[in-house]
Amino acid sequence: MKNTTQFAPGRALDVICLGRLAVDLYAQQIGSTLEDATSFAKYLGGSSANIAFGTARLGLQSAMLSKVGDDHMGRFLTDTLAREGCDISHVGVDRDRLTALVMLGIKDKDTFPLIFYRENCADMAIEPSSFDAGFIGSSKALLITGTHFSTAAMHAVSSQALSLARANNVRTVLDIDYRPVLWGLSGKADGETRFVSNEGVTQHLQGILPQFDLIVGTEEEFMIAGGGMDIMASLQAVRAVSGATLVVKRGPLGSAVIEGTIPASLDDAYNYRGVRVAVLNVLGAGDAFLSGFLKGWLRGEDYEACCRYANGCGALVVSRHGCAPAMPSSVELDYFLANADKLAHPDQDATLARLHRTTVARRQWDELCVFAFDHRTQFFELSQQAGAGEAAISTLKQLLVKAVAQTEDSLHLAGKTGVLIDGRYGVDALNEATGRGWWIGRPVELPGSNPLQFDWGRSIGSHLISWPKEHVIKCLVQLHPDDAPENRLEQEAQIKALYDAAQVSGHELLLEIIPSDAFPQDEHTVLRAVKRLYNLGIYPEWWKLESLSAQQWQAIDALVHERDPYCRGVVLLGLNAPISELAASFEEARHSTTCRGFMVGRTIFQEPSRRWLAGQIDDTTLIAQVRANFEQLIGLWQRTRNHLERAA
Repeated sequence: MKNTTQFAPGRALDVICLGRLAVDLYAQQIGSTLEDATSFAKYLGGSSANIAFGTARLGLQSAMLSKVGDDHMGRFLTDTLAREGCDISHVGVDRDRLTALVMLGIKDKDTFPLIFYRENCADMAIEPSSFDAGFIGSSKALLITGTHFSTAAMHAVSSQALSLARANNVRTVLDIDYRPVLWGLSGKADGETRFVSNEGVTQHLQGILPQFDLIVGTEEEFMIAGGGMDIMASLQAVRAVSGATLVVKRGPLGSAVIEGTIPASLDDAYNYRGVRVAVLNVLGAGDAFLSGFLKGWLRGEDYEACCRYANGCGALVVSRHGCAPAMPSSVELDYFLANADKLAHPDQDATLARLHRTTVARRQWDELCVFAFDHRTQFFELSQQAGAGEAAISTLKQLLVKAVAQTEDSLHLAGKTGVLIDGRYGVDALNEATGRGWWIGRPVELPGSNPLQFDWGRSIGSHLISWPKEHVIKCLVQLHPDDAPENRLEQEAQIKALYDAAQVSGHELLLEIIPSDAFPQDEHTVLRAVKRLYNLGIYPEWWKLESLSAQQWQAIDALVHERDPYCRGVVLLGLNAPISELAASFEEARHSTTCRGFMVGRTIFQEPSRRWLAGQIDDTTLIAQVRANFEQLIGLWQRTRNHLERAA
C-alpha cells in the first residue's frame, strides 16, 4: 500500500512531539502489586516524550515541545533526550510546578497498576509563548497526543500549534493516547483503566480530528474518538469529520491502515500481521509502534514498511521492562526483523541484547588519558612502610583526584580525562570524581587472585546495584590460554558471570588481561586470550592490555574489528614501567585503530605517594609531582598521535 503523503523539503526536523514529558518509575518486582513493590527503575516517560526518544533512536531528527519542573527529575529528562540526539531547545523549565511522575507495576501480562502524579504538573503548563511559527515550520511533521486537549489551557496551546503547522505545510499527527483518568473519568489512582465511554470526550476529540493528516490509536481509542458502539461504527464517525490516514493498532493481530472509504470490517482494510513474542509489559508498546511507523512514514516508505517497523518496535518493547530505554536502534530493529521467526523471546537473545547496549547513542571516547590509582595492595604496603595508617590512603586518593582535575583544566583535556579508583580506600575520591564528565573505572577483582575472585564474593551483581551508572566495571584477570584446564575454566566462568551481571546492571565492562607468568608466553598469547573470551560470547566494551609490538597491535585490531565492531577500544596498561618504556609502547601502538589511550598508575603515583605518606612532602608538592608525571605521559601520548595525524 503506497504512502502518498507529501512532506515539505529542506526541513531541519523530521518531527516535533508536543505533549507529556514525565518520569516513569517502574516496579522492579515482576508479579508484584504496587503495594508490595520494594524498588523502582527510573525511566523517561510520557507518550510524546517516548515517541521523541524512540524516533531519535531510530535516526530521525526529532524535537520535544513541552515543559519540566526546575528540579532534579526535569534535568534527568532533558539530559536523557539530549543524549539520544533529540532537540530540547523548546523544553521549557517551569519554576512554579514540578515535573510529572508516573508509578507503574507489572502484576502479570494483563495487569499493570499505574498511578499518574500530574496535579498541576509542568508539562500541562505549556504556554503560547513557548514556540513560534519559525520553530513549528522547521519540521516536516507535528505530533500531539490526546491528553494535551484535555484541559482548556492545553487545548488552546495545542490548537495554536496545529494552526501554525497547517499554515506552514507541516503534516499533523494525532496519537489519541486516551487515558480516562487524565480526563477525570476514573479514580485518581486508577491509571490502569484504558477505556471509559464518554460523550463529552468524544465531542471534544471530534472537534480537533479535522486538523490531522494521520491519526493513530488502538481500537478502544478510536471508539472514544468516534463514539460508536463498535470499532467499525466509530471509524465511520471519525471518517465523517476527517480525511486523515487512520492507523489502528490491533495488538497481536498487527495493525490496519485505512485511507479513504472505511471498509466493512477491519480485516478488509490493509492489514500487516506482526510477529508474536512473549509479552512482559505492554505499557509503552503503542509509543514504540508509532515511533517505528513514523520512521517509515516520514521517509516516504510504503505502508508495508511503516507497519513492519512499527510492529517490530512494539514487539521488542513488550518483551522488555520499561518503554523509552527498551526502544530499539535501527541496527537492532533490522536484526530483529531479519530473525523474527526465531525470536519468540527476544529478551533472551544474546546478540539482540548486545546490539541494544552498543548501537544506541553513547558518549564517545576517542582518546583517553587515564590515571589509575585503584590499587589496594600497593597503597596498603606503601602506608605500612611509611608508618602511616590506612586512613591516610583515603586522604591521599582525594588529593590525586585534585591533581587530575588540575591537569584536565591546565591541558584542556575535557572529554579525554579518566581515572581508575577503588571502592575500598577510594570511596571519597570516587564521590569527588563522579559527575565531572570523566571516564571512571572501578575494580571488582580481589587483588592477586588466580583463579579470579571478586572483592565482595561471588554475588557480584548485587554489589553493582549501588554503583552510579557512569562507573565502568574494571576487572583484572591473569588469564593464560595455556593454563591448567580446571583453573582456566574457573576463570572463564567468573568472567562470564561478571559479563552477565553487567548486562543486567547496564554498566560498561573493561577487562584487563595480564597472562600469568607461570606459563611461557609468545607474541600470540594475549591475542589468543582475547579470542577465547570472544568465543565464549563475552564482549566487553573495553580491553586493557600490556605493551604490544606493532605487529601484535595489527592482529588485535583485526580481531576486534571482526568480532565486535561496536567495541569502545583498547587501552594500554603501565605495570610500573619507566616513562621511557611507556613512550616506546606508545610508539608501537601509534598505528593501532583500536588503541584509545593509556591507563597508568604506579609510574605516576608511586614515588610522590611514598614521600607524602612518610611526611616528606606536603599536599601541594604531592599534587605538583603527580601532575608532572601524569602530564609528561599525556604529552608523550599526544605527540605520538599528533605525529601520526601529520603523517596521514
